[in-house]
Amino acid sequence: MKLEDLVRVSAGVAATSGRLEKISRLADFLRQLEPDEVQIAIGFLTGWPRQGKLGVGWATLASVREQTPGRTATEDGELVAAEIAREVLALRDVDAGFELLKAVKGKQSGVERLRLLNELFARATLEEQQFLTGLVMGEVRQGALEGVLLEAVAKAAGLPATDVRRAAMMAGDLGVVAKAALGEGAAGLERYGLELFRPVQPMLADSASTLTEALTSAEGADIAAVSVEWKLDGARIQVHKQGDRVAVYTRNLNDVTVAVPEIVESVLSLAARELILDGETIALTPDGKPLPFQDTMHRFGRRLDVERLRAELPLSAFYFDVLLHDGESLVDTPLAERLQRLDQAVPERLRVPRLVTANADEAARFQSHALETGHEGVMVKSLAAPYAAGRRGSAWLKVKTARTLDLVVLAAEWGSGRRKGWLSNLHLGARDPAGGFVMLGKTFKGMTDEILRWQTTELLAREMSREGHIVYVRPELVVETAFNEVQRSSQYPGGVALRFARIKRYRPDRTALDADTIDAVRAFLP
Repeated sequence: MKLEDLVRVSAGVAATSGRLEKISRLADFLRQLEPDEVQIAIGFLTGWPRQGKLGVGWATLASVREQTPGRTATEDGELVAAEIAREVLALRDVDAGFELLKAVKGKQSGVERLRLLNELFARATLEEQQFLTGLVMGEVRQGALEGVLLEAVAKAAGLPATDVRRAAMMAGDLGVVAKAALGEGAAGLERYGLELFRPVQPMLADSASTLTEALTSAEGADIAAVSVEWKLDGARIQVHKQGDRVAVYTRNLNDVTVAVPEIVESVLSLAARELILDGETIALTPDGKPLPFQDTMHRFGRRLDVERLRAELPLSAFYFDVLLHDGESLVDTPLAERLQRLDQAVPERLRVPRLVTANADEAARFQSHALETGHEGVMVKSLAAPYAAGRRGSAWLKVKTARTLDLVVLAAEWGSGRRKGWLSNLHLGARDPAGGFVMLGKTFKGMTDEILRWQTTELLAREMSREGHIVYVRPELVVETAFNEVQRSSQYPGGVALRFARIKRYRPDRTALDADTIDAVRAFLP
């Protein structure tokens, strides 16, 4: 299958508003793929190649795009047949190129990545280059979200979507399941169940703006008590144990066992023979207060000096769910039963603080305690809900207390997919008391269609210059920005960045001189 065919389908899906039509278009495309192309295509359509992150930055891609303007349809038409066959990119070609990029290491890695990208982009049309750029940067947003693509796989294979969804959750990889479904049908899905040392996608939570909202809108909250738990700002982990073997996986299902020996040791001490636990790991101060998220993440991905890092920055693990206990799968059992099993298998010191209640005042006091201890907020969970791996819904609701800053828009990037034609990703800056503005990061979150239309008009009216897909503007518009945390960052000149920034509203009542200063931002650092 040619890359241009996938790019055409992706663009068609992006231009389609109806979910059923999206599914139909994708299903028709999937039926045409060869077995070894299915996993590649699924990764490209979801915007996540099977190789994961490729270690390529925007500056490198911009340099490649500048050097290789791309073939046009007219130029293709003038090529002889042999040249066309050589030039046209197939899905396998791009996948092979990504494999080479992923393998690049060493002092000359930047030069080698540039060479490989130049070779790949030289064979691509302008449309293909645009798609490849988004794919490499993780910014493919053409409307083929995994939920839609999952239903397309089911339709293409003639299988119930529920069966495909469950298999994908258990396998942790829709591409692998799609290949099995399209190649083997129902029999191919049977081998994907809960299995030790094959991590499953974690169950996800929707958000509620207040505790009252969460208590009244959580599934089953109107008829029964709920579980209210501390919301820790740590790293999600899934821990598998069988006898004296333990493995620790991240939210993205990466194996980080070697990097976290203290977690391995604590789980080995548990009496249960077999376990799959869901929880969070977090770095704490000596008095039990949470350290910034980036400190916790500093421990992940490290394979050298693990013992030194452990001594300097020990991790604590807290579990809130159990998926398997001594050979019995619990994913289909209600949370109430899973919590009983968790309490049997894991001591209180290793469990996330929890309150089961139907009383709003009790829940509010519990929330206040979590916030006073320095944590993000609380989770509200339905006791009747099974473990819906990989799914987001109202069975779990998170309630966090967000902070806000008034920041200035310094630039914006043209959107893609549904946001094509609108300025979307905002570059945000704080005021420097010495003059000018200091960039803190980017966000495209929290914007309605109305905001996108309005800000595109207003930002273009303030345009100063352009660089690729970035429009630089006069620093005049002030936007109220919510965020979870300020963390240290070497990426931005001010040395700090916002974590989970999202737009709340524009502030027409304020000018750039009223914006918060970089000193005010740094004051949020712990």
